[in-house]
Amino acid sequence: MKMTRRSIVSATAAGALASGLSAQVRAAAPAEPDRDYWIRTLTKIANPVLTSLSRRSLKLDMPVEAAPGVTDRPAFTHLEALGRLLSGMAPWLESGTGDSPRFAVMARSAIAAAVDPASPDMMNFSRGQQPVVDAAFLALGILRAPTELWDKLDATTKAHLIKAMLSTRVIQPGFNNWLLFSAMVEALLAHAGEQWDPMRVDYAIRQHEQWYKGDGLYGDGPQFHWDYYNSFVIQPMLLQVMDTISKVSKSWTSLSAGVLTRAKRYAAIQERLIAPDGSFPAIGRSLAYRSGAFHHLAAMALRKDLPDGVRPEQVRGALTAVIRRTLEPAGTFDARGWLQIGLCGHQPSIGETYISTGSLYLCANAFLPLGLPASDPFWSVPARRTTQQRVWSGEDVPVDHAI
Repeated sequence: MKMTRRSIVSATAAGALASGLSAQVRAAAPAEPDRDYWIRTLTKIANPVLTSLSRRSLKLDMPVEAAPGVTDRPAFTHLEALGRLLSGMAPWLESGTGDSPRFAVMARSAIAAAVDPASPDMMNFSRGQQPVVDAAFLALGILRAPTELWDKLDATTKAHLIKAMLSTRVIQPGFNNWLLFSAMVEALLAHAGEQWDPMRVDYAIRQHEQWYKGDGLYGDGPQFHWDYYNSFVIQPMLLQVMDTISKVSKSWTSLSAGVLTRAKRYAAIQERLIAPDGSFPAIGRSLAYRSGAFHHLAAMALRKDLPDGVRPEQVRGALTAVIRRTLEPAGTFDARGWLQIGLCGHQPSIGETYISTGSLYLCANAFLPLGLPASDPFWSVPARRTTQQRVWSGEDVPVDHAI
């Protein structure tokens, strides 16, 4: 059928009108609530890891992406995936809300598969240096979900897990944030009623007192590194170790107030680092941990220890923007749903030699506030603009102060 100029114009106009109406319909459609979006994203991240482990096929199923020429990561990457994923997922599992009970069952099966000597997915807890790192992340996850990830474990799995944790003691941690990994393992042993080593805990806590540099920031060892390790590891693990150990020993109680004051200041800094579009300065190492760069801010929201002037609904908006910015770009996941190296998409060159597929699951720690009920102000109060949104829209905001 031959189209006249008028019919072409009419068709074009009709198409434009339909397109406009479609856009209006999309705009009118209710937006997905933030909490639902977080759960959908976290379960997308978790599904490949927990499904494979519950079938005891993780070592067969999970790809191991690493820097060119690096060949040793298969010895460590599977424990990395499990420990880092559960450290972030644990509060939601503990909440017992929505679909979390089903995932908690999978998580317990995953732990059993990781520590059972007869399992094809039995993980390495003692060979090389790396295992103490991810044994600590696994311990952190268990301590964040003590009912779901410890109390509900069967007796055999508990025994296997304790044996695995004890086996990490052969590893001498580096003289830096790694001291907290050994301390975290001891904290889990203390929680489990096992014999724990106060010296490893004391060494980690007191060295970090020595390494405090000011204004809420610790050195990574004697030197200050301008990266996100205060958030990836130092402040969240220091707080958890002190919280857990305080139930069995008062030896470090006098230090608690100072540690919390510093933690609140660093949370305020973290919130200010988030740009209106959810991006943040791409500085320092381990950027492939993506949204995990805000582990600390998420932990402080979960604890209800946010600093004055930083409201829960403000942090929800900031973290949602970060999650979208770091986990939605094309290339974040491979065709089978596994995370790939990068900060904003697939960027293999961002991965250091210690980075592999399992490492990337530290991103799950941005989701810690899912442990708060839907009725909590973090979720129930309408989103408040972040500090950067307020400043750069011309709003008059209070001046920032160091401590």
